[in-house]
Amino acid sequence: MIRTEFAKKNYFSLRLSFMQSIIKNYSSIILLLIGISIGSLIGVFLPGFVPYIKPLGDIFLNLLFVAVIPLLFFAISSAVANIEGDNRLGRILTTMVFVFVITIVIASVLTILGLWAFPVTAISDGRGLDETILTDPNDSWGNKIVRFVTVPEFVNLLSRQNILAFVIFSFLVGTSVRKSGEIAQPFLRFLIAGNEVMKNMLGLVMKLGPIGLGAYFAHQVHDLGPELFGFYAKPLAFYYIFGIIFFFILFSLYAFIAKGRKGVPLFWNNNITPSLTALSTCSSLATLPSNLLAAKRIGIPNSVANVVIPLGNTLYKNGSAISSILKIYVAFAILDWDFFEPSTLLMAVGITLLVSMVAGGIPNGGFIGEMLMISVYSIPNEAIPAIMIIGALVDPLATILNATGDTVASMLVTRFSGEKFSSD
Repeated sequence: MIRTEFAKKNYFSLRLSFMQSIIKNYSSIILLLIGISIGSLIGVFLPGFVPYIKPLGDIFLNLLFVAVIPLLFFAISSAVANIEGDNRLGRILTTMVFVFVITIVIASVLTILGLWAFPVTAISDGRGLDETILTDPNDSWGNKIVRFVTVPEFVNLLSRQNILAFVIFSFLVGTSVRKSGEIAQPFLRFLIAGNEVMKNMLGLVMKLGPIGLGAYFAHQVHDLGPELFGFYAKPLAFYYIFGIIFFFILFSLYAFIAKGRKGVPLFWNNNITPSLTALSTCSSLATLPSNLLAAKRIGIPNSVANVVIPLGNTLYKNGSAISSILKIYVAFAILDWDFFEPSTLLMAVGITLLVSMVAGGIPNGGFIGEMLMISVYSIPNEAIPAIMIIGALVDPLATILNATGDTVASMLVTRFSGEKFSSD
């Protein structure tokens, strides 16, 4: 009898301890899920209330965007400045490029195989964006590239519309600190301190996540819900089914390759908050701070995470790669062209590599990649609206794939560059 009572007390004690551990470790995620669930219900059942709560989401998103610019600067420049030896930095960057290119090609080829095995057709209803925004005959691709990687004035670097130019500038600052030797040590300490301060500021902003993301999710459900059916049902169904399968299977495989069996649960346990942030905001840039926090919990070294994740935010896009192939396929179907002709497929993979590099985490960044596609294939006007509409409707899942892929890519870079996980 005494043993039975002791066993019961021990059982309840262990159960209470387990519940307390769950609440401690997952309280922020639970609160996010509650906020998003409430927002979804409001978007479905109280659509008239959405305009009143959407400003809360806008405030949260604006705070993230304001915080992410200095966070990027301090994270990248301090990480690069702290890497000892040019060989080590070169090894990380070389491995990063290798991982980005190989995995984007894998995403492209798997999408092509998926479309070959499960062909879909699309019918354009003629609706779409005003074609006047699609092209400027006086603007060359050279000018677009110059604007994408540089700015004419320093103040323009602080705009998230020029995020790649800002990332390049931060990288150059870190490299310059490394080359300046002992005299730059006070500046290096400033960068390290600034990085710590901005991470703590980010933690404060993320406490507003349940409210902000809940409000934004209500807006997304209210706006996108009705559009997910109709003329674009089949290609959208393919994208969401294929994308979800890719998300769970390929990312799990990459995490396993990077860190063995421990890598899979480690990645997914820390990928919940970035995924929810990406889903509700539809912005890779807004997801970047939570990706950096997830990378720290996974044990990815700062020398890798603070370089690969910010650069990947602009240059590495699994979701954009999949949608690029799908949009080319849909355009060819509308025009009754042969998509599976070998030269077309090779060109599609090449375009996808470029699209993944220009469809950054900025609003409407995908338009540049779409214009490249239209230009290369000489796609006539009747197919353009379908391309633009599909690009908009796949954005929620595409953003999840784009944003959270940066974290699993940094795990792969850690594995293949010879760096060590802090948990090893």
